[in-house]
Amino acid sequence: MKNKHFTTISHHLRASGNRSAIFCSTLLFAGLAASALHAKPNTTPPGDRAINASVENRLLIDSAVPSNYIDITTKDGVVTLSGTAPSLLAKDRATAISQSIRGVRAVVNNISVKAALRTDDEIQGDTESALLNDPATDLYEVEVVAKDGEITLTGKVNSWQEKQLSGVVVRGVKGVKDVKNELTVETTTERPDMEIAAEVKKSLERDVWVSDVLISTEVHNGIVVITGSVSSVAEKNRAISNAWTMGVKQVDDEGLRVEPWANEGSMQRKKEYAVKSDDEIKQAVSDAFRFDPRVDSFNPDVYVNGGVVTLSGIVDNLRSKMAAEQTATNTVGVSRVNNHLKVRVENPPENSVIVENLKTALGRDPFLEGYEIGISINNGTAKLTGTVDTSFEKLRAREIASGVKGVTSVNNGLSVSNPKFTYYSFPYSWYYNAPFYYNREPGWMATSDRNDAEIKEEIESEFTWSPFVDVEQITVTVDNGAATLTGTIKDWNDVRDATENAYEGGAHRVINKLKVKE
Repeated sequence: MKNKHFTTISHHLRASGNRSAIFCSTLLFAGLAASALHAKPNTTPPGDRAINASVENRLLIDSAVPSNYIDITTKDGVVTLSGTAPSLLAKDRATAISQSIRGVRAVVNNISVKAALRTDDEIQGDTESALLNDPATDLYEVEVVAKDGEITLTGKVNSWQEKQLSGVVVRGVKGVKDVKNELTVETTTERPDMEIAAEVKKSLERDVWVSDVLISTEVHNGIVVITGSVSSVAEKNRAISNAWTMGVKQVDDEGLRVEPWANEGSMQRKKEYAVKSDDEIKQAVSDAFRFDPRVDSFNPDVYVNGGVVTLSGIVDNLRSKMAAEQTATNTVGVSRVNNHLKVRVENPPENSVIVENLKTALGRDPFLEGYEIGISINNGTAKLTGTVDTSFEKLRAREIASGVKGVTSVNNGLSVSNPKFTYYSFPYSWYYNAPFYYNREPGWMATSDRNDAEIKEEIESEFTWSPFVDVEQITVTVDNGAATLTGTIKDWNDVRDATENAYEGGAHRVINKLKVKE
């Protein structure tokens, strides 16, 4: 089968920011993060007007992005964002959302950050505190300089992943307008090109968000050259991050094209849907942990039975426990994760110290400033009380609490004054460079005054624009606001993504009867 190829768009990608933006378009952020795992079997690329409207819709429903102050233009599949945002995280989030739309070939973010007015001394102090108190970056040798709201990081770290994680932590500090990440990766490990190439190949194969069948890699003197096709900018970012294995000096991605037809039909990733033995899954999860700076040092025990992964062992912070679960979930062949990791802190701080540290962490976050959040600590459990505007802020507070030393679990009792379906944020975690995960609080109910036919049409539209779900395999029926999904799809991730797309389309309830081929 022959397909029309688009011209290389690396110059547009370079215009959208440096390598650290790959991970900030995650979440962490986070999560959400991302690749087009299941592109639509449609060789005709969407038109610019349709792409522009889809990006507008996605930004409009995300409460963390000030869509009213963001202008969007699309030309030849390249989305340009302009306007203003109240924080660097909001700007990054707009990029990540745009990158996850089918048909987008690149995103150029010209949004200006109108951050809270703070002195450079205040910003620098909070930045140093954020790095020092983060459970993964606390031991990194990082020097911080703030000038006119821009943070420059210098010093030495041991891996590219540690460098990116440091940058992501800093971007979450209130008042930061930009980050110049000049950290030097210093490693004594010298690896032959053949060994690096094998490691990169394995990394791409085990990532559930990357379709490796259309990607080729070569290594020359420690430089990884990655070529081929992916179906979204988000997937390209994910593939690039996978290429940064130990010993890699540089990643050349100019030959990796973003093309909506990628993974179409018989060209879809076959390895992903092949039956994986439990031993293969265990090895893949263990390998993935080695490249996760929040998990690697704890070496969790991995047990696999019938594709279900059970994690056990000890970690010293809640965020690492959450990271281990997410990394395992992102591994090919895994159908479910049982997280039995224990969070145990050696010499935990006094409760009053934990409360003060958590209050400080919440106060320096640009999304949560101004909220009065009550905090209490009981035997390591942080209880949060008060009221925030949306579920986004509620979930954001939970994640920030998970990174505070001494917190072993979070009882999130925050009330939401304006319940709304929003994208989940993974602001800190480089490993959450995956599609934005949709999430709701228990008992959440969509609010919609549309009739069943309109909801059905909107859900099908969501499937069409999502690069993660194959709409031709799903039948949607809606009765009194409840959407029923039937059909056969390829893997467990599709089940989750289809469900969340249906909620986003306006369903009050989703009955998922989808069957998984494997």
